[in-house]
Amino acid sequence: MLSKNQKNAVVWIAIVCIFYLLIQSFSNVKEGTNTIAYSDFISDVENGKIANVSIKGLNINGITNDGKLFSTYNPGDSGLINRLISKKIKIHAESIEEHSALLHIFFNMVLPLLFLMALWFFFMRQLQAGGNKALGFGKSKAKLLTEKEQKVTFQDVAGVDEAKAELEEIVDFLKDPSKFSRLGGKIPKGVLLVGSPGTGKTLLARAVAGEAGVPFFSISGSEFVEMFVGVGASRVRDMFEQGKKNAPCIIFIDEIDAVGRHRGFGLGGGNDEREQTLNQLLVEMDGFEENNGVIIIAATNRPDVLDPALLRPGRFDRQVVVPSPDLNGREKILKVHLAKIPLSSDVDPLVIARGTPGFSGADLANLVNEAALLAARRNKRVVNMEDLEEAKDKVMMGSERRSMVMTEEEKKLTAYHEAGHAIVAINLPDSDPIHKATIIPRGSALGMVMRLPTNDRLSVSRVKLEADLSVAAGGRIAEEIIFGHDKVTTGASSDINQATRIAKMMVVEWGMSDKLGFLSYTDDSPREVFLGHSTISSDNISAETAKIIDKEIRAIVDRTYARAENIIKNNLNALELLAQGLLEHETLTGDEIKKIIEGEKIEKHIKKHPPELSKRTKMPSSKASNTEAKEASNNEKPKKRTTKVKKNELDDNGTQI
Repeated sequence: MLSKNQKNAVVWIAIVCIFYLLIQSFSNVKEGTNTIAYSDFISDVENGKIANVSIKGLNINGITNDGKLFSTYNPGDSGLINRLISKKIKIHAESIEEHSALLHIFFNMVLPLLFLMALWFFFMRQLQAGGNKALGFGKSKAKLLTEKEQKVTFQDVAGVDEAKAELEEIVDFLKDPSKFSRLGGKIPKGVLLVGSPGTGKTLLARAVAGEAGVPFFSISGSEFVEMFVGVGASRVRDMFEQGKKNAPCIIFIDEIDAVGRHRGFGLGGGNDEREQTLNQLLVEMDGFEENNGVIIIAATNRPDVLDPALLRPGRFDRQVVVPSPDLNGREKILKVHLAKIPLSSDVDPLVIARGTPGFSGADLANLVNEAALLAARRNKRVVNMEDLEEAKDKVMMGSERRSMVMTEEEKKLTAYHEAGHAIVAINLPDSDPIHKATIIPRGSALGMVMRLPTNDRLSVSRVKLEADLSVAAGGRIAEEIIFGHDKVTTGASSDINQATRIAKMMVVEWGMSDKLGFLSYTDDSPREVFLGHSTISSDNISAETAKIIDKEIRAIVDRTYARAENIIKNNLNALELLAQGLLEHETLTGDEIKKIIEGEKIEKHIKKHPPELSKRTKMPSSKASNTEAKEASNNEKPKKRTTKVKKNELDDNGTQI
């Protein structure tokens, strides 16, 4: 099959060839022939300058005595032949047949007209094929996906079992409508998929079409509306016309909130182009005419802004929630994506699923892709668990900024700061377990402690929130205890913002204040005072209540801060060990942190620069055996050798930073 550019090139070559043939057909004279006036021709005949002539109808071609070619046209001179004979000029005469005259008329009159019409038609097609569609404003932009495209079925969709179960009814209807109609049942005309971005709404809609084996029209809500009045409504009508011609089929409208918002709030009032488009959509979905076999599936992550008329029974009368996957769902999604890449035997999808709470299907697909890219950069043939772990850290915490230069003082302060977070988290049973701690800059942070829950959490308790507040304060407290009050830095700014936001929501939204009780002090009205991430209404609270809110927020923060301070003061030895471990190894897992606090030594395998690592670790076998022999008699020398190797590792990491 020719590509689009190749087809255009063939068309232009054909046009040039036809144009050349037309020029040739218009000309009946040979190349190099000079066209002269008839009067000059008669004068040359009288003067004996003409050698011979060829007469075909009224066209005259000839050769002069000096060998030059000429041509002229006889205006109807009946005495020309006698004049030529009298001058003894050789005459060649040719007859004109009837079909030759018809061909002459065709090539000179009909063919040019056909050529111009074809050229005009071609340019109009090119205009409509362009992005502006100058002559097709009212045509629908819905793209038709058939089985020739990448077919998607329910096997390709994982982690949303409840949503798939609801959509299987749509598949059954498309396969066998009589199954429902004989009992008087009517299938929903519209299905609204509601879910956060990346949860797989579009994939689910394609899977319905793939399972049913019907055409799938896809369009975005923003593609209906243009600057020209009435274009959106025209496109809606054309989209349904296409659907009826291909029924049974599915029409998928992505981001329908772009066109389906509440009416009456636009700048143009009732004449707003968006509202006209929505009105036409409502009529087509539930008008006087039945759209049998045409099912509308729409997707949005903002169902609250949709017009109520769009959601009433008879239109989008069924809403299917597509939630973020739970632990089992994430494991199934990972298995779907991991099946597309070569894996080593140590890969465990369940471990990755446990470490990615809150991830959507798109996030997990991105994680697997990042791992594949990372393995490719390292010239690996398969993706192993190490690649997936690093890809997860990159997605969750950002890329490592090893090129960022940190002074030894900044590095030390960061190590104690992150150690403070970790010590508080370890000593609070209600805190999430520590997954990893690092002092390597990632994203905008100089270091971080990542905690991950063991299971998916649907609600958060008061003790868990207060534990998070204490952990957030651990970094600043460690800085102040180790370096002094005047040496604290701005590194705790994000911790302070997080603590303030949590404490404020505990008081004004979640009713966790003993003085304020089971009341909410937030409001969605236009008159709001914005405080951090939450809003406090200025209408339904008094000045005295506002003071109580401030005092309650302060009390919660101070109480959790004091608890974190006591934990760190009682665990200064563990703080020191962990900070030194971070300075030595830069990144530690949760298990490694526990070992360091308990006084155990850990062996870290350097991941950077594998060739240099092999040179450093692969010592001559004779030296290695001698060292092992000396360990029995003298334990000091092996320790010195071990310390030297670790020192080199720190030097390498230091140069990378």
